[in-house]
Amino acid sequence: MQNQSTEDYIKGIYQLRRRTGAAVSTSDLARHLKVGDGSVTDMVKRLSAKKLLNYVPYKGVTLTEVGVKLAMKTIRRHRLWEMFLVRHLGYSWDEVHEEAERLEHVTSLELEERLDRALGSPSVDPHGDPIPTREGELKELIHPSVAECREGGRYRIARVSDESPEVLQYLKKLGLTLNKRIAIKQMIKFDGSVIVEWNKREIFLSGLMARNIFVEEA
Repeated sequence: MQNQSTEDYIKGIYQLRRRTGAAVSTSDLARHLKVGDGSVTDMVKRLSAKKLLNYVPYKGVTLTEVGVKLAMKTIRRHRLWEMFLVRHLGYSWDEVHEEAERLEHVTSLELEERLDRALGSPSVDPHGDPIPTREGELKELIHPSVAECREGGRYRIARVSDESPEVLQYLKKLGLTLNKRIAIKQMIKFDGSVIVEWNKREIFLSGLMARNIFVEEA
């Protein structure tokens, strides 16, 4: 069993690498984990000694194959717990992240398997993010954001970024949750905002909102 700090670091590196496609700087990792730069450097050196990551000073950090497997295990448990909390315990999609952060670190392999069976082996979590398989494979789902859509197009909401609870709360209030079908009425280029139609009403989305909703053509 890895300790919580190790899993947090490895998952954080994976997530940051996925966003940028580049090696992760220790300063970016420190901001992501909300810890000091010195603490990150010390921890990165220890994880490098354990062969979980590769660290080159002033160039950044990348995960080894062993590190990626650990990241996949942690992400799988996190997203299974998010689904369980929403489906069986009545949590809203904006409430599950912090709970799942705690639960992912204390989940045994047996409990993970039982969670998966109880949920019917879901492929995505409540926000539409893919759940890694038990073998550690993750099928990345590539969807454009609403900000990238074409005016006049019709789409289904496939994923919503879970980085901001406030965004999730607001979208829930609007009724714009997973699988809802929307039409793009107007793209407002000067500020990136978008007007969409859902349930026979027009809804204004700021540029931030439009960049956090991901869709596929309906």
